[in-house]
Amino acid sequence: MKNLCETYDVVVVGAGHAGCEAALACARLGLNTICFTVSCESIAMMPCNPNIGGSSKGHLVREIDALGGEMGKNIDATFIQSKMLNKSKGPAVHSLRAQADKSDYSHRMRKIMENTDNLLVRQAEVSEIIVEDGIIKGVKTVSGASYFAKAVVLCTGVYLKAKCIFGDVSYETGPNGLLPANHLTQSLVDNGIEVRRFKTGTPARVDKRSIDFSKMTEQFGDERVVPFSFTTDPETVQKDQVSCWLTYTNEETHKIIRDNLDRSPLYAGVIHGTGPRYCPSIEDKVVRFADKERHQVFIEPEGLYTNEMYLGGMSSSMPEDVQYAMYRTVPGLENVKIVRNAYAIEYDCIDSTQLYASLMFKNIEGLFGAGQFNGTSGYEEAAAQGLIAGLNASLFVRGKDPVMLTRNSSYIGTLIDDLVTKGTNEPYRMMTSRSEFRLILRQDNADIRLTPVSHKIGLANDERYRNTMQKKSSVESLISFARRQSVAPAEIESYLKSVDSTPLTQSRKIYDVLLRNKITFSGLIDHLTSLKNYIEENRCTPEAIEEAEIQIKYHGYIERERHIADKMARLENIPIRPDFNYHQLNSLSIESRQKLTRIRPATIGQASRIPGVSPADINVLLVYFGR
Repeated sequence: MKNLCETYDVVVVGAGHAGCEAALACARLGLNTICFTVSCESIAMMPCNPNIGGSSKGHLVREIDALGGEMGKNIDATFIQSKMLNKSKGPAVHSLRAQADKSDYSHRMRKIMENTDNLLVRQAEVSEIIVEDGIIKGVKTVSGASYFAKAVVLCTGVYLKAKCIFGDVSYETGPNGLLPANHLTQSLVDNGIEVRRFKTGTPARVDKRSIDFSKMTEQFGDERVVPFSFTTDPETVQKDQVSCWLTYTNEETHKIIRDNLDRSPLYAGVIHGTGPRYCPSIEDKVVRFADKERHQVFIEPEGLYTNEMYLGGMSSSMPEDVQYAMYRTVPGLENVKIVRNAYAIEYDCIDSTQLYASLMFKNIEGLFGAGQFNGTSGYEEAAAQGLIAGLNASLFVRGKDPVMLTRNSSYIGTLIDDLVTKGTNEPYRMMTSRSEFRLILRQDNADIRLTPVSHKIGLANDERYRNTMQKKSSVESLISFARRQSVAPAEIESYLKSVDSTPLTQSRKIYDVLLRNKITFSGLIDHLTSLKNYIEENRCTPEAIEEAEIQIKYHGYIERERHIADKMARLENIPIRPDFNYHQLNSLSIESRQKLTRIRPATIGQASRIPGVSPADINVLLVYFGR
C-alpha cells in the first residue's frame, strides 16, 4: 500500500494560539502552508482561563497586533468584558485584559484560518519529523503520510504525552478530553533534541446557577473600552459587558487543604513535571504562603451561552471530594456544583536554549519551535512566539535574514531572549518586571515601535503603515506645539483650582504646565481655545493625544532609559560567529566556556546575559573581538 506524499513550503504542527499565528503569518506572506491539529474543533481553544491579556500579557497582544498577528483582532471581536489594569499606576504597567467568550473566540479564529489563502488546516497527528543531514525535510503522520516542506514549526502546546491528574485519577489525555500526541516526542529525542517534563493546572468549572453572588463583590468592565488591535475602530467595541465576581478563601478552606495534602498528587510525588512558579495551585499557595489568611478567587464567565464559570485563583489537582469540600467553604460557593473537575496536566516540552533567537533549532536547520513547546505558559506568550517563528520560517524559506527582536524593542524580544539565553526550569510567564525598559516598551506605543518591522516584512500593508506614521507625526507635532504655545494665568486659573494645583503667576508653556500632577491634555483642552483649535485642525486622535501626554510627563525617565538601551545596543552590534571555539580563549573561566559553547550567543550582548558568564569574561570577549 502506498502512503500519501504531499509538498508544502511550511508545515505547522498544532493549531493553538502559537500555531494559528505561525500558520497565518506564513500563509499571508504567500507561502503554501499546512497546519496540523489533533481536532479542528480545538483551533485556538482556551483550555484554561477565559481571558486574553493582563499585566504584561496585554503588552504582548498589542505587539502581536502591531506585527500583523490576529490575536488582538480576535479578542476585540469576541470579548464580553474589558478592563485596563493598573490605571492607578504609571503608563509603563497599564495592561489591557479582556474576558473572552471562549466558544466565539475559537470559532472566529477557525473561520479566519479556514478562509485564509495559501493555508490548509488538516486534522491529523504528526508522529515524526523528517531530518536529513541536519536539515528538516518535513513530517510524517500516524497514518504514514509524509508532508515535505522547507520549514517546519512545532507548536504542540501541552499535547506531547499529555497526562491529566487529580487525586489518584490519572489518564493520558490532552486538555478538555482531547487526544494526546504520544508519538512525536521519541522522534525529537532520536534527532538529538533535549526534552523535559513540565506541568500546569486549571481550576474547576462550576454551574452559575449554584453560585450565591450576593456574598461576592461585583467586578465591572471599563466604561470606555480600549481595543487591543490598533486597527479596530474604538466605537465598534463599546457594548454591554458581563460582570465578573470576587470572593476569598478562608481558614476553613486552608485547613481542608492542609488536612488532605497527603492525597495531593503534587505533594505525594505522583506529579513529576515542574509547575509554574507564578501561577501556583491553591494547595501550593496554602503551603508556600502559610501566613496568608485568605486568597482571592475570581468568578469569571466562560461565555454568553453557557452557565460554566471559571474559578480563577483556585487551580488544583486535589481529589474530587476534596475539591467539593474546599470550594464549598468559599463565600458564595457553599452550594456550588462542579461541571468540570480541576486537574493538573503534565506534558513534554523542550529546553529552549536549543533555539536561536529566531526560534530555529541550532542543530536542525529549518525546524522552529514556539509556545508551550518551548517551555512557556499562557496564550499570549504562545501567540507571540508563534508569530515570530512563522515570520522567520517564511524568511528562511525565501533565503532572507530572520527577524531578531531585541530586549529594548519589545516585550516579545525580552520573552525570546530570556528563553534562548537564560532558559527556564519551569513554565515561563511574562511579567513587566522581566523588562528593564518598561517606560520605552509601553503597550500604547507598540504600533509605533513595531509596525515598521511588520511593513518591511510584508504583513502590514501600506495603509496601516501610513496610519501609524501619521500617528507618530501627530504626536511629535502636538509635543512641539505644547513646547511653543504659552498659557496666560487667567486662562487656566479655574482648572488649576479644580485639581488643587498652584495658580500660575506668569505665562507658561503648555508643555511646562503638563509636567504638573493631575494636569492633562483633556483638562487643558476644555480651557484653552488655542489647544482645542490645534487638535481639531490637525485631527489629533485620542490615542495620539495620550501618547503625547505620556512622552511629555515622563520625558526625563524615558530619555534616561533610552540612554541605557543605547549603551546596551552597542554590545548587541558586536556579532559572534555561531561556530566560534570558546575553548581557545584560556582567559575565560571554564564555566563560561561551557555555557557559551552550549548557548552559542549571536552577539556580545546576548553573551553578557548568560547565567554563569561574568563581566570579566565579557571583557575578554570584547578585547578578542575588537571593542
